[in-house]
This record gives sequence, structure tokens and C-alpha cells, in this order.
Amino acid sequence: QESALKALGAEGLFLFSSLDTDQDMYISPEEFKPIAEKLTGSTPAASYEEEELPLDPSEETLTIEARFQPLIPESMTKSKDGFLGVSRLALSGLRNWTTAALPSAVFAARHFRPFLPPQGQVELGEPWWIVPSELSVFTGYLSNNRFYPPPPKGKEVIIHRLLSMFHPRPFVKTRFAPQGAVACLTAISDFYYTVMFRIHAEFQLSEPPDFPFWFSPGQFTGHIILSKDATHIRDFRLFVPNHRSLNVDMEWLYGASESSNMEVDIGYIPQMELEALGPSVPSMILDEDGNMIDSRLPSGEPLQFVFEEIKWQQELSWEEAARRLEVAMYPFKKVTYLPFTEAFDQAKAKNKLVHSILLWGALDDQSC
Repeated sequence: QESALKALGAEGLFLFSSLDTDQDMYISPEEFKPIAEKLTGSTPAASYEEEELPLDPSEETLTIEARFQPLIPESMTKSKDGFLGVSRLALSGLRNWTTAALPSAVFAARHFRPFLPPQGQVELGEPWWIVPSELSVFTGYLSNNRFYPPPPKGKEVIIHRLLSMFHPRPFVKTRFAPQGAVACLTAISDFYYTVMFRIHAEFQLSEPPDFPFWFSPGQFTGHIILSKDATHIRDFRLFVPNHRSLNVDMEWLYGASESSNMEVDIGYIPQMELEALGPSVPSMILDEDGNMIDSRLPSGEPLQFVFEEIKWQQELSWEEAARRLEVAMYPFKKVTYLPFTEAFDQAKAKNKLVHSILLWGALDDQSC
């Protein structure tokens, strides 16, 4: 420790210690990975095995539908045509994105297994990370000068597949914090969970030779109702909240390097949503003797499945679950923030001082 302090100085040793997770005074390749990813702006290639597994005829599948209304150009605060010299070329990726890349897609129920709570975690409202953040004060932020997302790995695969229905270049991990995907239980029954989730992801709308254009919704939120073994999905919905006047941050480069000028604007997208058309159903239907049954009646109509009513034993409100996920993403929200006038009433009642903060926009969700 003493020789390291002399060689690196106090700040250098602090940085070294933050990377040296096993405290053996040696930085292994795995420990150096966050720095390497920051320097290169990329992550190592990962396997798509989980995504490429063929559908098993005996498992259940569901159809997810994408609903998309493009960003309203007039909602952008400063990048309207001709204003501040913003060229049509710079916004071409945004202007050309008018429909969902994939209107509908079929998923196996097992693809949603990453939404199950960790083993042993069955407390309502207790957040867990589906995709943990890899950013810190030492790794900083990821490169702006990228076009193609790194191959998703592990639990990122299902999120990448879902977001790819909107646009072919989703980045499951945002360049800046808060990064990742967090979830919590909102209801429990004998056989089912309701899981609420919150995802921070973004899209790259440009390809070479254009310069990068980043489209970052304030958040994706939603819920899934699934069996405890993830063999059946009762309901699924993912969406960008649209109840505020602004809900998307946009940033684009005017050059091909990190030091190039970057323009920033915010705007409003009315609808960016994925929803299951119905519960998952078996791909193959067998009769009592094990023979395959035609999934359509003689009239041509599909067979109608009857699903049992779920009797929830424990439930948590959407508002409370949303608050807990928000605090997980934004630890500063552990403190209660009040409107100006309400703050003084509370201060008087609790005999406390008022700390006043004046902001141009919101601290959370990209000023939306």
C-alpha cells in the first residue's frame, strides 16, 4: 500500500483500488474490462445462443404487437427547420423513422424467463436488477461515436429483441447513468407473478456516412404477468410514458470524433408501445390419446382457450412500485421533493429548514 501510494499518488491509488475488486493489488483483465470498454466504446462479442434456440412445438408462444407514432417535430424546442442552422440531413434518421421496424413478432414464453425474480426474492416492491448498470464515477460514460450496438448477452437478449421491434439499432445500455433495467414484484399468487419493470435504453438512428444521432426515451416501463416457471405468459406491456409534455432526449454529432460538436434537443413521442395480443398458448395441441389436434375449427376459426382466474394473495399498487423503481434508478429520490409552496407547510409542521433548488428542467428522465 505504501509503495503504491508513492508510485500512484492518492488519487491514482483510489482509482486503482476501485478497479481491484479482489484487493490483491493486481488488475486482472476482467477487472480492467470497464476501462477497456470506455476506451474502445465497445464490449466483447457475446453469444446469441439463447436467442437462436428454435421454438419447441410443445412450448407456449405469444404474439407481441408494436404500436408506434413518430416524434412530433414541433415539440422539439430548438431544432425546428432552419433554426440554429440545424440541417435536414442531421435529422434525416429521425424524420425517416415513421413506423415500427417490426409490427408484430412471435416469442416463446421461456424467452421472458429473465423477468422472473431472483431465487429467494419474493418480497413485494423489493427492486432487483435485470440488467445492472456498469457505469460508475470511474468508468464515466460510454462513447457517443458509435453506430451499431454490441451483441446482447444473457438477460439483455430479450430486451434487445423487444426493442428491435421499434428500430433495428437499440442499445440496451445507455451511454450515461442511470443505466440498465430494474424490476420488482407487484403481485403474487400460488402459480403467478406480476412483475413491473423499468428500462433505460436508447437507439442510434444514423448509419455511416451520416454522423451519430442518439434517440433516448426518458424510460421504458411496463409489466408482465407470468407463471413462476415462465412456461405461460398471461399479459405483457412495455411503453414510453407519454403523460408529460416532453419524453425523449436527442443528441447528435456534427463530426466523426468524440471531440466534435454535439447538438442536444428534447421532444415528445405520442406512442411507443409493445403489447401481447393475448396470453401465450401451446404451439401444438394434443388430445387425450396424444394425437395432434388441428388448432382451427372446421369453420376456420381458431380454438378458444379458457384461462383460469388468477387469485392474487399479495398486491402492491402501481404507483408505489413505480416509486420504488424510480428510487432504484435515482437514489437522490430517497429524499422527498416538494413544490415550492408545499415545502414551507411541511417545514413549519416538522420544524425543519427549507433547501430550495431552482432547475431549468427535471433531474429525472431526461427533462421529461
